[in-house]
Amino acid sequence: MKFVLGKKIKMTQIFDENGKVIPVTLIQAGPCWVCQVKTEDKDGYQALQLGFERIEKEKKIKKTMKGKPYRWLREIRIAKEEKCDLKPGDKIDISVFKEGSKVKITGISKGKGFAGGVKRWGFKDKAKAHGAKDMRKIGSTGSRYPQRVIKGKKMPGRMGSEKVTVKNLKIVKIDVDNNLMAVRGAVPGHRGTLLEIRGL
Repeated sequence: MKFVLGKKIKMTQIFDENGKVIPVTLIQAGPCWVCQVKTEDKDGYQALQLGFERIEKEKKIKKTMKGKPYRWLREIRIAKEEKCDLKPGDKIDISVFKEGSKVKITGISKGKGFAGGVKRWGFKDKAKAHGAKDMRKIGSTGSRYPQRVIKGKKMPGRMGSEKVTVKNLKIVKIDVDNNLMAVRGAVPGHRGTLLEIRGL
């Protein structure tokens, strides 16, 4: 099982052997510690609870985080076929991945606030001539029957701040000593966003 929690640092670029520019995202991946192990017999399913970013100094702990040794806790489900030999207190770091392998990364996308149909769904705006005043409106939302707005219709509303998964991202470089991973392309979220990194 290849899995680790990480934190998005920033996007940058590196050069390959042929001098070609590769856009990459730098991620601080791990180390994580196993806080709890759930089993099929006791809990009805297999899972690991991982803690990321251990808080060392009491002064930096906020009032809402008192008594919590980690900044983030996440539960990772394990399939019935897989065997897990990890125990509470075990450490998981970036060494479980290799350069050139592919991963899928899950995170919370950037929040963009309230957005109209053109920005949120990519609707085409109307003609900008002959005195038109409603270029970016979405138009009719109802129908003759049923006399209501159908559930799930694409309309203006809150955009972003959703759980997004990006698959088949290639690991370009790994720095085991500093727990840094360079992944080709972009990953969801702003700087400092918690990321779940799974091997494929």
